Amino acid sequence: MEKSSLTALARRQLEIAATAPGGRSAATVYGGHEHVLHQTVIALVSGRTLDEHANPGEATVHVLHGRVRLTAGELGWEGSPGDLLVVPCARHALEALEDSAVLLTVARTR
Repeated sequence: MEKSSLTALARRQLEIAATAPGGRSAATVYGGHEHVLHQTVIALVSGRTLDEHANPGEATVHVLHGRVRLTAGELGWEGSPGDLLVVPCARHALEALEDSAVLLTVARTR
């Protein structure tokens, strides 16, 4: 059994993102080529975006810190700590409304 502190990992990724040229950082919590399930902590400084991209499979975004906005076309959803956003099966983007960290969970179907 493995145990990870998402709080500590989010804090560390936020520190890295704050000094990164792109204003973001990510670390895999679980997954790899041999797994269907992938979990990644992603940190974004305020105003930074994960540009629109395709959905690689069923996915959720669990907000650990800050506030984010998930958009798909004209639709949008905001999330705060503790919120779980279901990623639509469409092209989508994620924007940090303030310094934020999320846990992205993806079950890759392709």
